[in-house]
Amino acid sequence: MSIPTEPIGSLPRPRALQEAFAEHAQGRLSTAELEKIQDQAVADTLAMLEKLGCPVLVDGDQAKPSTITYPLQGLTALDPDGTVIPYADGHTRQLPRLTQGPFRYQIHAETYLRTARRHTDLPVKQAVVAPSALSLLYPADGIDGYPREAFLSDLVNEAAADIRGCLDAGAHRVQLDFTEARLALKLDPTGGLLDQFIELNNQVLERFGESERARLGVHTCPGADQDSTHSLDVDYADLLPRLFRLEVGNFYLQLASESDPEHVLRMAAAQLPAGTRLFVGVTDPLDPRVETAEEVRDRVLLAARHIPTDQLGTCDDAGFSPYADDASTSRDLAFAKIEARVRGTELAVKVLGL
Repeated sequence: MSIPTEPIGSLPRPRALQEAFAEHAQGRLSTAELEKIQDQAVADTLAMLEKLGCPVLVDGDQAKPSTITYPLQGLTALDPDGTVIPYADGHTRQLPRLTQGPFRYQIHAETYLRTARRHTDLPVKQAVVAPSALSLLYPADGIDGYPREAFLSDLVNEAAADIRGCLDAGAHRVQLDFTEARLALKLDPTGGLLDQFIELNNQVLERFGESERARLGVHTCPGADQDSTHSLDVDYADLLPRLFRLEVGNFYLQLASESDPEHVLRMAAAQLPAGTRLFVGVTDPLDPRVETAEEVRDRVLLAARHIPTDQLGTCDDAGFSPYADDASTSRDLAFAKIEARVRGTELAVKVLGL
């Protein structure tokens, strides 16, 4: 397809897997039994995406507790009272707080990728957590014997290893989930916090060569958890100039749920770096209504009026269930929206004569 289309990453977990997560946490299910159920969910997810005609697959984060916390599974130097992320509907998510160093990933994302590639010969994309998100683990009052500078050095090393492992394992694309970008502007409208995030992420990205960065991407959105967002009220005008400083070849931009998508497209077109590709969101995971293929087609055609087609791609606005316990969206609904994205992109390609 001359306009590539890709999913973002997470998909709703089957009920059996959600129940298995809960039983394992309570000690009623062995790790081996949980892994068997996870593996089946991965296989089912890949098979369904292939059936829908997706040219690039994801494992749906079926084995991750969340898109942010997967590297922390088994890490004991944590307290639960870390940074709180408030959502517009009133619910919150809370990150843990690191209590001692050195900081090391307990699980690297290549583990999930290698499992997925056992089940398919099609290209598989792997999402990883941006180091900027994990920087929020470090407490404001510091850690005795482990200064923030040492933590950030360890974090950069671990994040780079996470990406490197996925590239070496044959990922079609490695996507950094940078949901905290827009939230940073809400927490600090001066842009200082976001600038720190951009600088930290680029310290990792600069460790990769030009050809490798062509396989790297960054996704940003205003959050998508339990049918709510955390920063949709933040204007892209303050985000895009900083976002496009990231040293990657691909950007994934939430757009379908924007009140004025053409306004965003004009800004993006004026600032998009040469030689990069912009994947625009054409389906909204938080909208319970399934978009038609024709609606998606029209959204792609609108984007093509502003973004050169050789720099354009399509995606979903966000992952459908970034946290494993999020049951607000059904698997059937998620797959229906993905099918609309694939079919609608195909229709747009035909109209454009590509």
